[in-house]
Amino acid sequence: MVYEFSKITSSRKSTMKKLILLFLAAQALAVQSVAQTAATKPDDQRGEFVIANFKTESGVTLPQARVVYGTYGHLNEARDNVVLLPSHYMATFHGYEWLIGPERALDPSKLFLVATELFGNGRSSSPSNTPEPFHGPRFPVMTIRDNVEAVHRLLTEELKVTHVRAIVGFSMGAEQAFQWAVSYPNFTDRIVATSGTAKCYPHGVVRLEGQIAAITADPVFQNGDYTSPPTKGLEAFAVVWTGWLFSQEWWRKELWRERSPAGTTFEQVLNNYRTHFIPGADANDLILQARTWERHNVGATPGFNGDVEKALRSIKVPVLYMPSETDLYFPVGDARYEAAFIPGVTLSPIPSLWGHTAGAASNPADAKFLNETIGRFLNGGK
Repeated sequence: MVYEFSKITSSRKSTMKKLILLFLAAQALAVQSVAQTAATKPDDQRGEFVIANFKTESGVTLPQARVVYGTYGHLNEARDNVVLLPSHYMATFHGYEWLIGPERALDPSKLFLVATELFGNGRSSSPSNTPEPFHGPRFPVMTIRDNVEAVHRLLTEELKVTHVRAIVGFSMGAEQAFQWAVSYPNFTDRIVATSGTAKCYPHGVVRLEGQIAAITADPVFQNGDYTSPPTKGLEAFAVVWTGWLFSQEWWRKELWRERSPAGTTFEQVLNNYRTHFIPGADANDLILQARTWERHNVGATPGFNGDVEKALRSIKVPVLYMPSETDLYFPVGDARYEAAFIPGVTLSPIPSLWGHTAGAASNPADAKFLNETIGRFLNGGK
């Protein structure tokens, strides 16, 4: 039963508020602690690359396209120690720190890591931060290929990097990794894709459209020209999204208790996701990145006439393909289908109940499996 807060005594309200705050803190710390503790958090440098008159795949030209990125480690003299980490949905460049460190797969004392942020995350060029005539709902839909083209320019023009050792991507980052392998087949030595596919298939489009509809159904949304956040729509969006985030068994076994304070209830967990799913996210940004996600198809790359199988067959480099066995966003069956056409693929499903989040090390067991498997692959093993 969901609490009716107005009917509870003030002392109990105070207790509940403390519990909720503890829960929120534990949720944040649980995700971060898998990646690193405060003492081992890797050093990073923030950068920003601006492209003038960036022509998008849709034909719209942005007067300025801004790509925010972060770097870890140092570029060596030969400029050949680079690993690219393209971001996932609404993420910042910090989204791969579960993989970064001296005891993890990516050691910044040896490698130069470049982590980029997708268009539409609110920091790189987005509906929320672009002036008219492209502000809000008038911002063009950016494709995964648009993002890859912009980052290619960042690497080659700004950082003077013409080849990378690997591209490692989770979720929409995996979509980008596959696109790199098709658009620039000789740019990298290896590809790693976790919890993501080379195409968003129709079931994924249906899911994303349902989540978009939850936002747009709020009358405050005003076709994207809202004057205040469409809070009810954003909360509905978050609940729908959460229903797909973890596996059914994860919920049945109440695995959320592993990162919650003792005494936390299911109602508190659900309400936390409803109200704090992506804190501060702009509705138009959320929709823009969902459109980017759902329109992805490596088969639509020029030269492949929409044929995803032909595009996958063109991949020249070894690919470590790591779907989550319980992912509802990118089902393992879609990964198995695609893997059949990739010449140098190693298919290594993540044995996890944590659904889509398994591909980003949302718990210690998955963090261990990912770091060991990815580390071995990047060092030449399978």
